[in-house]
Amino acid sequence: MAQSSDENPNRRAAREVVERLRSLGHEALWVGGCVRDLLLGAEPEDYDVATSALPEQVERAFPHTVPVGAKFGVILVVLNGVPVQVATFRAEEDYSDHRRPDAVRFCDARTDSQRRDFTMNGLFMDPATGRVDDYVGGQADIQRQIIRSIGDPDKRFSEDALRLLRAVRFASSLGFEIEPGTWDSLVRHAPLIREISAERIRDELLRGLTRPRPHIFLDLLDRSGLLLHILPEVSALKGCEQPPQFHPEGDVFVHTRLMLQHLKPNPSPSLALAVLLHDIAKPVTRSVTDRVRFNNHHKVGADMADAICRRLVLPNDLRERVVQMVLRHMDFINLGRMRESTLRRFLASPSIEDEVELHRVDCLASHGDLQNYEFAQQRLNEYRAERPGAMLPPPLITGEDLIAAGLQPGPAFGRILAAVQDAQLEQRVTTPAEALELAKCLASNEKPGTKIVDCDKKADEDNSDVS
Repeated sequence: MAQSSDENPNRRAAREVVERLRSLGHEALWVGGCVRDLLLGAEPEDYDVATSALPEQVERAFPHTVPVGAKFGVILVVLNGVPVQVATFRAEEDYSDHRRPDAVRFCDARTDSQRRDFTMNGLFMDPATGRVDDYVGGQADIQRQIIRSIGDPDKRFSEDALRLLRAVRFASSLGFEIEPGTWDSLVRHAPLIREISAERIRDELLRGLTRPRPHIFLDLLDRSGLLLHILPEVSALKGCEQPPQFHPEGDVFVHTRLMLQHLKPNPSPSLALAVLLHDIAKPVTRSVTDRVRFNNHHKVGADMADAICRRLVLPNDLRERVVQMVLRHMDFINLGRMRESTLRRFLASPSIEDEVELHRVDCLASHGDLQNYEFAQQRLNEYRAERPGAMLPPPLITGEDLIAAGLQPGPAFGRILAAVQDAQLEQRVTTPAEALELAKCLASNEKPGTKIVDCDKKADEDNSDVS
């Protein structure tokens, strides 16, 4: 394989690692997912190297290394700022915790291939020539688009139960079929997924939901039984019927699946999770009066989404974004009736792009009416044209201005400043002087237990707000 001047930095680093190890007399090859992706004509996200060099020999060969799993023969080599995982050929013995081997012994490439999960991931490639070393029949399975365990599937899944999730994730994202024997074993061993840490489960879920065919990923999670063990709240969406006048597509699970199907390629993790969880509270809020209703399901759902995200150990910023999107997803119904100030604030959300996309797929997966989606896009374009780079203008006055004007600090400050900014957003005040005058008038009418009186004399203002 000839080296190109514009070669991907990850590929270049992995090639140089192989060349360096070989120059020292060791065998070294690319291995695993990168070989699979190259055979499928895709650029790998990263490259792994397998070698006959022992961990300490790898460390001596490169100036910058990290012993991420030295006792298992795994060293991270950092070359020109690019990390490359280098693993010594090894065989593994016993997995008492269904996650990690109890012991390893170093060996050759052929023996190493037998410990890997699926045939498509058990291939080695010589980066210099493109030669593929296949000891497991992986090339034939890639051509047939088959996911097959290497050796006994019961043993493979029992060794590392995360392989259960990896199998369904590969099947959905690659569009492959899981070989019947492997599938039957996967279903039998589905309860073992509870032995895996929340962090590892989270990472596989996010990959499955943000890569191609996330709706198939959900299907396979459900059919295999994994969904019930990982996300029982999502499993509970099945059979939760909805009013047909608003949801002719079927129950909440069908609706959620269709939303995942309508997502554009490469959604953000927050968007994908918000789609999965946006109606998570419908089963627990469902009631039948004049029709089927799900009162406050967005509020209850935000709390449930928060608990689920915490259980999956999501980073706080991602968790908060998902929860906010679940909480606000019903507000799009009222966009056309919002006051101008409320609408501008609503569309100024940092997650608004994802929220608008969430609303789009919500509509496509139900009634199909995109009127509010198109309205949101139109107003977003208008606001961005008015003020590139910022949805909201800086406030005309601050709390310091109120103090300088002789007003006493207190709880009313927040209400006054919010009311003044509303007037600014609706262009009823346009200068700091006008804003301060309005603030003084509002302050003079502030009394415990009463609402702020609108002091603006320029226009009558309807104080009712649909937000």
